[in-house]
Amino acid sequence: MKLLVHVCCGPCAVYPVEQLKNKGIDFEAYFYNPNIHPIDEFNRRKENAQILCDTYGVKLHTSDDFLQEKWEAFRREEEQRCKMCYSLRFERVAKFAKENGFDAFTTTLLVSPYQKHDLIHELGKLYAEKYGLEFYYEDFRPGFRGGQQKARELGLYRQKFCGCIISYNESPFTKK
Repeated sequence: MKLLVHVCCGPCAVYPVEQLKNKGIDFEAYFYNPNIHPIDEFNRRKENAQILCDTYGVKLHTSDDFLQEKWEAFRREEEQRCKMCYSLRFERVAKFAKENGFDAFTTTLLVSPYQKHDLIHELGKLYAEKYGLEFYYEDFRPGFRGGQQKARELGLYRQKFCGCIISYNESPFTKK
């Protein structure tokens, strides 16, 4: 199996990357996150995803898509916003995987206890099926704290909000 791993950020990728390497799975990473705002935050997360992948010897594909206006216009409740966000990213990741010879895809979002795992799993399977792929589901949450500690040791930037402009504006950390 050749796996494409959607990477949301460096810190969240630590544990999944270590696990997949330990299992001997052939994989590459893909940073596709047009949901991350503002642009400085987007660039910082992309840069730290690259640092992490360089550290572990993982090839990283990146996209510079930045769609802040889409999130600013989307004012529905959080559940719908997250569904739109996951769907947009997973469809692109699945399409990229299919076009580049991968058999399956997964996401580092599965490490976070703050993400909606059932929705991620459901949408991952939906887009995998649409593109004739498999969705590799693994509950990486048991390694979340250890991965965050390792990210700290590696000096990776660890963000304080989900990523979209709405969560940024709602975050108390942006007042610093």
